[in-house]
Amino acid sequence: MKLLLDANLSKRLPRLLASAFPGTTHVEKVGLGPDDGLIWDFAKVHGFMIVSKDADFYQLSVKFGAPPKTIYLRVWNGNTKTVAELLARRVADIRFFEQDPFAAVLILQI
Repeated sequence: MKLLLDANLSKRLPRLLASAFPGTTHVEKVGLGPDDGLIWDFAKVHGFMIVSKDADFYQLSVKFGAPPKTIYLRVWNGNTKTVAELLARRVADIRFFEQDPFAAVLILQI
């Protein structure tokens, strides 16, 4: 499961999630800026699921469906540790979501 972490998430998360989500990266690491369209296209072409606290990707998923799939984090001001723990705790749900051909968005909240 490869996650592409949006700019609104910490650049430290890929390291913290490496064992649960190998291949995870941050948008800045792959040279992407804040353009949601470019992030969407990159994730689609390279087989990533987008992880964001931004409702824009939720809306794109509702409008266009998958791929790519979106994990929408409802953590408000959750810090990096909180986000990492939430994703690690829900790895089974995320794996199921990834395999579901009809699911486009997964909402996770604390």
